[in-house]
Amino acid sequence: MFTLQPRNNDPEDFLQYIQSPFNTQLTTKAFWSSFGYSISGAVLCAVLFCLLRPRNKTIYAPRLKHISDGKRVPPAVSNGVFGWVQPVVKTRDQTLVEKIGQDATVFLHFTTMCRNITIFLSIIGCGVYIPLNIVENSKNRSSDGSNTFMKFAPYSVGGRACWAYVATSHAFDIVICYFLWKSSRIVARIRCEYFESSEYQNKAFSRTLMVTDIPDRYRTDAGIVELVRPFSTSRDLSGTIAHSLKELPELITTYEGAVRELEVVLSKYSGHPKRLPAKRPICKAREGDDTSFAPGSKVDAIEYLVSRTHRLSVKIHETRNAIVDKEVLPYGFATCPNMEQAHELAYAARKQHPHGSKIQLAPGPYHVIWKNLSLPKETRRRRVFMGHIAVSALVAVWTVPNALIAVFLADLSKLGAIWPTFQAELERHPRTWGAIQGILAPLVTTLFYLLLPTIFRRLSIYAGNLSKTERERGVARKLYVFFIFNNLIVFSFFSAAWKYAAAVIRAQSNQNLWAAIKDNQPFENLMGAFCDVSPFWLNYLLQRNLGAALDVSQLVKLGRDWLSRRILNLTPRELLELTAPPPFDYASHYNNFLFYVTIALVFAPFQPLVLPVTAFYFTTDSYLKKYLLMYVFVTKHESGGGFWGFIVNRVLAATLLSNVVATIFVVARRESYVQIILMAPLFAILGGFKYFCIKTFDDDQCFYSKRGKKVSDDAVMEKRNDESVDVRFGHPALYSKLIVPMVSTRARGILRDAQGSRLDTGLGGIPQQRK
Repeated sequence: MFTLQPRNNDPEDFLQYIQSPFNTQLTTKAFWSSFGYSISGAVLCAVLFCLLRPRNKTIYAPRLKHISDGKRVPPAVSNGVFGWVQPVVKTRDQTLVEKIGQDATVFLHFTTMCRNITIFLSIIGCGVYIPLNIVENSKNRSSDGSNTFMKFAPYSVGGRACWAYVATSHAFDIVICYFLWKSSRIVARIRCEYFESSEYQNKAFSRTLMVTDIPDRYRTDAGIVELVRPFSTSRDLSGTIAHSLKELPELITTYEGAVRELEVVLSKYSGHPKRLPAKRPICKAREGDDTSFAPGSKVDAIEYLVSRTHRLSVKIHETRNAIVDKEVLPYGFATCPNMEQAHELAYAARKQHPHGSKIQLAPGPYHVIWKNLSLPKETRRRRVFMGHIAVSALVAVWTVPNALIAVFLADLSKLGAIWPTFQAELERHPRTWGAIQGILAPLVTTLFYLLLPTIFRRLSIYAGNLSKTERERGVARKLYVFFIFNNLIVFSFFSAAWKYAAAVIRAQSNQNLWAAIKDNQPFENLMGAFCDVSPFWLNYLLQRNLGAALDVSQLVKLGRDWLSRRILNLTPRELLELTAPPPFDYASHYNNFLFYVTIALVFAPFQPLVLPVTAFYFTTDSYLKKYLLMYVFVTKHESGGGFWGFIVNRVLAATLLSNVVATIFVVARRESYVQIILMAPLFAILGGFKYFCIKTFDDDQCFYSKRGKKVSDDAVMEKRNDESVDVRFGHPALYSKLIVPMVSTRARGILRDAQGSRLDTGLGGIPQQRK
């Protein structure tokens, strides 16, 4: 075991090495280690997937089993080792929209766009940067001949050679804007088809408006109509003010927990029907339950839970019937005769706040975060502010460990500089530690980021997000900001920042501190830091190929399900949930892909190999994710492609950041001020393109109809459904069916005997289940 030994010059050595954390002595070994580890692991996972898929369709194609809607059933896939390739390659956008929905289709289109962008940029970037950097470095003999990556970095590029960087930056921006424009047109068509689909128009929420922050005097059905009337062209409107549900949602949650608890007890007791235990299971009665059971007493678990579920179901029905007498809440819903008028009204009221209220299109009832609708406006604002503070604090707290990773894990020789025993071990086994260096830092960074989505989802709910689709977009935004700040601004700029800190620390008391900082050549040090850190991100992107193959292999889920079936006594409901298609985490995947694009754009001038590595990743993962979305995952909260605006903004932000870094490089190495001046149009190009997208695509992607023209009452009556205005939009707790126990055939008799006369009055029927 290593022990830390003191050294007399530890502080001086620490300052010396921490200001240049990415010494590249182990860079080449780390790269080939990462390359071998990633590619071999990816190939192994891909081979296992091809071999295991035909024999484990519950894991590798659960949508084939669980999707009952004929339109949604994915294309048949053969049992051959490569039988999955043909349906994945041949299935086109129109079929994808029908089979997997708009959100999944837009995500796949986004991966294809990233693939096309990085392929084109690889051709341009590698064709310009690599020959230029090699030639310039060989002229000045500034690169280490034993280190390939030093030859590709622009350590000695400057003067007239900067014209190539200016021209390439313009070419990059043009390519990115072109593909964004082309993709936005396709997504706009997909959004329009979503609004026109019968699946959307047949839902009550498609013609419903959600009105929040309603003042007291308008908290009636008629008051809601009065609020929205100025924006409507039809007299046929209805309003529904929300009423306080009190304990109803909690009652339903408690009831569902009791039903699941009953299922677990029955599953354990009837596990071996021919050898039933001599004693029935027992449990403690809870306080507040049926008076026939003394609180805290040990009772028959089956009889008690049957009685408890019956009592809760009766209470739920009674509470539902009494809702009309409860107090009103500061939100409600306005129902229009048809979808077109609802969208026209929402568009007309999008920037208006009549009497302080807010009018917007209603999301699906199961997408709404109902507890946040009743929050006062002031409370929501305060929570939003506190949420921003919490995110900022999390970013700041992670800065310290992230900086230490940048210094010591990304280059283990720096750890040896202050740890003599480890330095001796490093010298004895350079190949082994070179391999560990290529794997350790990216792996630690990746594991930490697995926890972030959960943290940000809770913060978004606390901040008052009104819908789950809005929450997911907020999570993606927070993740992207977190990744960019900690990984690019902190991680990549850290060595340059420490050079300034070291200069200040070493400055004598009679020396001018500003002169000490200025003498360190800030722009040169910053560019050197980017050159030094670029091999780390090359290794990081290489490891993403392993992550993509691991995702499609489903090895983690395969092992978890296997253990669950053999160790746990699962209930039929748990078995159904275990084999059901899992939801796809759009927020995390969008953030990851955008982060990879940002890395490629920012570090392309400093390590051109990041472009083909990223292009290779997107090329392979675009097909692997297509298979997963076609056969494995489902969209839990369909938004019809609502993520696209977020995507365009973040790709443009990544391009802007790359332009800033390229401009700093030109400032540091320029031949004349003309080169700097010619970098300025890059920012005008992005600003103009963003304005063009706002005017051309944004409103059309949010609203189906913006015309606001007069519609005659006769036309309204012909177009609307008979029940269009009579349907009321509200909390699912008001009308959703209560779940009933799902038990195996061997437990049906036991449950029926325990229920007795309550079979039809409290729990309803018991669904037939297979063994």
